[in-house]
Amino acid sequence: MQNGKRKSSFGPRGYPRPQLVREHWISLNGTWDFAIDADGRSETSAAVDWDRRIEVPFAPETPLSKVHETGLFKRVWYRRNFDAPAMSEGDRVILHFGAVDYEATVWINDRLAVRHTGGYTPFDADVTDLLIEGESQTIVVRADDDPADLAKPRGKQDWREEPHSIWYCRTTGIWQTVWIEVVPATRIDVLRWRPDAVRWEIGVDVRLAGEDRSDLQLRVQLSAGDHVLAEDTYSVDRQLSRKIAIFDPGIDDYRNELLWSPESPHLIDALIELRDGQGNVIDRVASYTALRAIGALGDRIVLNGKPYHLRLVLDQGYWPDGGLTAPDDATLRRDVELVKAMGFNGVRKHQKIEDPRFLYWADHLGLLVWGEMPSAYRFAEATVSHVTREWTDAILRDMSHPCIMAWVPLNESWGVPDLPDMEAQRAFVQSLYYLTKTLDPTRLVVGNDGWETIVSDLITIHDYDADADRLARRYCGDANRIQELLHNERPGHKVLVLPEFSHDNHPILLTEFGGIAFSPDKSRTWGYSRVEDAEEFARRYYRICAAARSCPMLAGFCYTQFTDTYQEANGLLYMDRSPKFPIHEIAVATRGAQSPPDHEIEATWRNPSPVRKPRPSRKGRSL
Repeated sequence: MQNGKRKSSFGPRGYPRPQLVREHWISLNGTWDFAIDADGRSETSAAVDWDRRIEVPFAPETPLSKVHETGLFKRVWYRRNFDAPAMSEGDRVILHFGAVDYEATVWINDRLAVRHTGGYTPFDADVTDLLIEGESQTIVVRADDDPADLAKPRGKQDWREEPHSIWYCRTTGIWQTVWIEVVPATRIDVLRWRPDAVRWEIGVDVRLAGEDRSDLQLRVQLSAGDHVLAEDTYSVDRQLSRKIAIFDPGIDDYRNELLWSPESPHLIDALIELRDGQGNVIDRVASYTALRAIGALGDRIVLNGKPYHLRLVLDQGYWPDGGLTAPDDATLRRDVELVKAMGFNGVRKHQKIEDPRFLYWADHLGLLVWGEMPSAYRFAEATVSHVTREWTDAILRDMSHPCIMAWVPLNESWGVPDLPDMEAQRAFVQSLYYLTKTLDPTRLVVGNDGWETIVSDLITIHDYDADADRLARRYCGDANRIQELLHNERPGHKVLVLPEFSHDNHPILLTEFGGIAFSPDKSRTWGYSRVEDAEEFARRYYRICAAARSCPMLAGFCYTQFTDTYQEANGLLYMDRSPKFPIHEIAVATRGAQSPPDHEIEATWRNPSPVRKPRPSRKGRSL
């Protein structure tokens, strides 16, 4: 992708919003003027000393930004010029931001365009009327991000100047793609999918933006490869909500050719056209969805109606030079490939709302994802407001991705430190659970991951016991052993379930364990336990995974963690993604007897299979 160049393709290549793709878009990533306003004193761009340059979308704390300053500062400023895109009569220009941490104010040509609060979710603005014909346009962004504010969602961003323990350097300002697209005055604004593999239906929700019209129709075509699964045209006003029936062959072999899973990530391409009364195409977007169902049945997790054992790895989504921002799209794809090559079938994205491009690759390559809200660390009225609003936006952004299987609004009682004793905090956890279920009733929801469970679809436990034999004894046994575990044991020095929680017949998962640190630098690194060499690390990992796999009580596990993250050295890979012991050996330990031959794992890692790109139209026979 060339900076500032107009793109023309329905292919997904780098498109920042991969489930609502238009033919043309313009990236505004690249070099911007930049200024750090550490005390937040400058109120207008005229008072700013534009004394440096930055590479967007990398945060100024990172090397790839070319600023690489990690101090405490409350405000930063961005500025760049751009040429207005070519437009037809009636077209509108929409300016998009993937994420800006934490409060963003945007001006175009010295006129206010938009304000947004929330560091992990996207926002946009129609800037058409702010553009000056025949001149270069100027965009200015002010980002306010108080490093000491513990009431806002901040994830793993440290409030101290020097990172400590499991917290890392801050992410200030723009950290995801900035881009522009030209759209028609009346257009498809929101598109969400609601697959139902039980009824063999695809639900679609569409919301239009722009002028009101009474002559509009929406054509929806769903295809798998060269087969047209469904095609119909619907009258539409401002919004449309429909269920589209897919032909059910009734035979498992044929059904499995359409159902999505990590082992067979079959996707359904979609082409949506908005047409006027004469049949003229006003707007056209490409998308994709999938047929798959996730749920819990008794003490098991079920995927597409069958028990499915989870092998997850904790993934914090940091890179050595980019921080929270991947260096490029290929890096995101490679992370998905590495996780799969290591024998895992999913990731728990920890304390981060990940870039949608990661979810795109998880959808296409086959990887389950737990979506988790970055935590605040103080309970206050502002905490409730910030978390509720941003968590809602995150769910609505990502709920159409087939890879998402679970939502986690809170982790380890962060932000609700007095949960067992304070009614308001218990009510907050319960409200987030039911809000999540209201927005997306198709996924599993974990109210508070790790311990102090008050409401949840799963019982999730964090246990960093380094003794594999003791771990196996703790999680192996019958119903009496489960009762003993939940009521009397304190793996994280916390009660596992609160009295209000009815825990009968819930799947139990070990959602954080391991945390074995291995690093040549012992003085400045941290872990839950430590080994001295790679051979010992491999032995310990094999034994602890074998312990987790051997317990029928557990419906799955999540190992801590995918890569080292700055001073936290308990990754299976170093932070640069090089393995601490061979990838195929990691996979054998992760999967146990289910492991494919070593040469297949190595081939998958080194020679990833190609991903098919959606095309603007489909012709073919119906199934």
